[in-house]
Amino acid sequence: MPSGCPTSGSNGGNASRCSASLTFDPQVDGSPALDRDLRLDLCRGLALWCIFLDHIPNNVFSWWTLRHYGFSDATEVFMFVSGVTCALSYNGVRARYGWASVFAHTLLRSWEIYAAFLILTMALAMIVYAFGSDRLADEVNVRVLLQNPGAALIYAAILTYRPVNTDVLPTFVFFHLLFAPVLWGILEFPNASLMISALIYALVQLYGWNLPEWPTNQWYFNPLAWQFLVVLGAWWAVRGYRMLWPRIVSGPVVALAIAYICFGLVIALSWEIQPLASAIPGYIERLIYPINKPDLDPSRLLHFLAIAIVVARFVPRNWRGFAVVGLKGAIRCGERSLETYCAAVVLSLLASLYLTEVSNSIAAQLVVSAAGVATLVLFATCMTWIGKRSRQHPKLL
Repeated sequence: MPSGCPTSGSNGGNASRCSASLTFDPQVDGSPALDRDLRLDLCRGLALWCIFLDHIPNNVFSWWTLRHYGFSDATEVFMFVSGVTCALSYNGVRARYGWASVFAHTLLRSWEIYAAFLILTMALAMIVYAFGSDRLADEVNVRVLLQNPGAALIYAAILTYRPVNTDVLPTFVFFHLLFAPVLWGILEFPNASLMISALIYALVQLYGWNLPEWPTNQWYFNPLAWQFLVVLGAWWAVRGYRMLWPRIVSGPVVALAIAYICFGLVIALSWEIQPLASAIPGYIERLIYPINKPDLDPSRLLHFLAIAIVVARFVPRNWRGFAVVGLKGAIRCGERSLETYCAAVVLSLLASLYLTEVSNSIAAQLVVSAAGVATLVLFATCMTWIGKRSRQHPKLL
């Protein structure tokens, strides 16, 4: 649960740079009294790598990701980190330029994510069509787009139709649209705002509230549930860090977090190891199942918070590991989160095609996994270079 602000790009400059790149959180330079916390970019970059590996079906190297070792996965990392960075960055805009600029930046960021979602939707459909894969059309959920493009595009435009693995983008569109009033509430009434968010989350758990989707029934990442993790991140950045930091990293809390992580590890491994599954008492199974990802099941929420506590306790802001070459690549991906996410979705589809049509050997899985991660790092580095170069010249139009 770090407190810094990982903005994309350097820390000098003016407010016009806020729209210079596509990221899940706003890129705001020169925010007052805020230092860049590389832990946020690192966590987000590693989450992007995990997303890429997890989206390749039957990929043995997905065992390197969070998904197999507990209740939560990379999605929780994205949501919480976005709440932290949005609060810090948009609050920097508010302090320098006022609320009108905050609203303008949230609208622009929503538009950029919305455009990225539509482009990604078309890209996935084009890949499936180009390779003529009937099986993939169903797996990627683009058959309806290929067979009934008019209706599918209309529903995609209003964010109720989404191909597989694009679900998180419409959720972020809504979060950014609403973030200005959320930030106002957190700044003026921080604890009350957090409690309102928690109440909405609790009602979702009780009554299963969700938004409609086409052609199925509900959103995979229910905004009414996942908003709590975003608001929690924003609250932590604005108020919670100052209030709770000594308690959060205290010995008893860290020990409890480690114990819950170990519990989650045992349960997650029981999904793959039958003797271990047989050893899980029935009352525990009745207590924790089903673990609902679309509605951010409480077991997933607690598992992520436990991981965040442990990371905050044992990974300092000035950790020497940030200088490791491999982690620098993850940090770079985290800085360019939206572009890298879209690239990861496309690359995972291409990797799936290769493993299906050419070879599914362990060696082939290693090659596509390693090449994909390397490509993400290269892509993020190129996007950073393009962003810096584009700011050196006036806009042509």
